[in-house]
Amino acid sequence: MDFDYFRSNEGTPTNNTRQSLLASGWRPFNRELDWEFLWQLLYSDYRELTQKSLNLASNLADVLGRNNYAWWANILNVVSENTRYEVEKFWNYITPDPQSPDHRYKDVLSTETPIVQFVSRSSIPIDYVLNRLQEITVLRVLGVLGNPDIITQYYSERDFYFPIDKFISWERLDVINTVYAYWAKYDVWLQIDPYDRGRRQYSLMAKNLAPLINKATYDLAVMLSGYQSRVGKVHSQFNIRTFPADIQNFTDSVQQAILNQNQLAVVVHGQPGTGKTVWTQAVAKEILVPLGYVIFILDHDAIANFVPPTYIERICIVINEADNLAQNRASEVAQYNNKTEHILSLLDGTLYQSVIDESGIQMQQRLVVLMTCNTTERLDPAMLRKGRVDLIYEFTQLFI
Repeated sequence: MDFDYFRSNEGTPTNNTRQSLLASGWRPFNRELDWEFLWQLLYSDYRELTQKSLNLASNLADVLGRNNYAWWANILNVVSENTRYEVEKFWNYITPDPQSPDHRYKDVLSTETPIVQFVSRSSIPIDYVLNRLQEITVLRVLGVLGNPDIITQYYSERDFYFPIDKFISWERLDVINTVYAYWAKYDVWLQIDPYDRGRRQYSLMAKNLAPLINKATYDLAVMLSGYQSRVGKVHSQFNIRTFPADIQNFTDSVQQAILNQNQLAVVVHGQPGTGKTVWTQAVAKEILVPLGYVIFILDHDAIANFVPPTYIERICIVINEADNLAQNRASEVAQYNNKTEHILSLLDGTLYQSVIDESGIQMQQRLVVLMTCNTTERLDPAMLRKGRVDLIYEFTQLFI
């Protein structure tokens, strides 16, 4: 059952909440006079500036010029809450606002954390695993960025900042309202929105997030296989150079094609025990991971629902027993599922590149598909057509 999550900052602000912020390390943000900003304000909006200045002077004159109070009472009234409010309002007008994100940045990557898993026995947790991958990516990017230059939070009509030298981790940061953080070196913003039950949403914004995402996703692998689905690292039992000489030569051809092509599909076939699956693991670990590819190992159920994540630049998909998936559509068995069409559209690129954001990472996305099967006879002929599968090789020797 799904849950609804409500913003924790809804409701009336309290002094206790403000005291909680101060107790957890937050400090009031004091706006400073910026002569360049004031000059621009005077140049572009001098009438409004003049009017507000006269209004403030009029309010102060009214306070100091009261005849029915003693002079010292008038002076005390200058520091009253109402007068202080008027002065602060004018000060906030003539001083620049704290830095805030440019929401026109084209690259945005968001995640809720911690990710909550909703799965039934009738479905594999593909959405959970992909959301978990996105969460890991965002948190890893934050690890690459390190400590920000500034952390701010607006609450109860006051701006607060968190001293960077006191910052330990994002999990330990007290977040009551929306928090912003900025890294000038990378020109990256982070926005944290709180939910109840301790959950938060992290949103990264930048002109170009791709280099940071590439660093953050290095050596990551995703396995989508029933209830064994998880995010981790690629494990290979054997080194490529332990395979027979002919397979090593074929691997060299695969490596060269990976370097030269934006999209590559490879099919290896042979009898069980010839090392097809362990070969894909070796290629993934020794060739693709060093090149920055994120590995997705998909089973029969996952391939029917999988769409490559749009924020990852280099993706490798490993499909074992492809002859049980992309079966000849003329056969009766293949007519009961749409897995063949899904794989064909994946190889064609129509699945994830029919509609793309020209400013997004999909324009540079690279895809490698490694498929294994016992025989190519059951594969749909359209799949083996030129332009879909680039390299085919038969493993003939038993591999132990």
